[in-house]
Amino acid sequence: MRTAKRAHALCLVALALAACGGGGNKPSPQAPEPIAPIPTAGLAGQTVILLPLTLIAAEDSLHWQAQLADRHHVLLRADSMVGEMLRTRVPEITWVLPEELRHAAHHAPGIAPDPDQMGTSLLRAKEMTVVPDPLRSQLRTLTALTSAGTFAFAPAALIYRRPDTLHTTVHKEGVGKAELTCVLVNVRTGQVGWRSVAWGEGPDPWTALERALKGLTPGLP
Repeated sequence: MRTAKRAHALCLVALALAACGGGGNKPSPQAPEPIAPIPTAGLAGQTVILLPLTLIAAEDSLHWQAQLADRHHVLLRADSMVGEMLRTRVPEITWVLPEELRHAAHHAPGIAPDPDQMGTSLLRAKEMTVVPDPLRSQLRTLTALTSAGTFAFAPAALIYRRPDTLHTTVHKEGVGKAELTCVLVNVRTGQVGWRSVAWGEGPDPWTALERALKGLTPGLP
């Protein structure tokens, strides 16, 4: 009888330890998800509009406030880097860059939305599979004005975080991790057909972003 009670008590202890993570061991952080590359095969030969970024944020612990203080300059620089990457590394697609979208909108007042004031940051939500109005109709309008095709490429958000020390590739103080959420939208149906979070690490915002962008086109130097 005592033996049975003792075995039962030991079993309860074992279950308690398992519930606590094996006696106090914390579960290890998950490794970053693989970056989904741009689906160039299905877009080759098409004209795709590239929307400007509207959301950039960074964790305070990175101490990059001074480098990211001028929001207008930072957004334009990020747009330029994204556009240059796409034009040079994905030349099989004809890209309508943000500056061209602004030009088209400027010449269609009252009809075209301001590309820098659209709600594209909403697309960063993983659960969003269909673009809501008015953003959906705005995308259709910009596409029509620029004689583009069926798709819009949206860098939805650029977030800078402190890297996970377990999985980081650069173990240095001051290193940050850029996470660029990108989506591809079918402007006719409103469907989000592709989503990827490109990430890269670096000692400053622009190096981290450059490395994140290269992850969208694997196989190139």
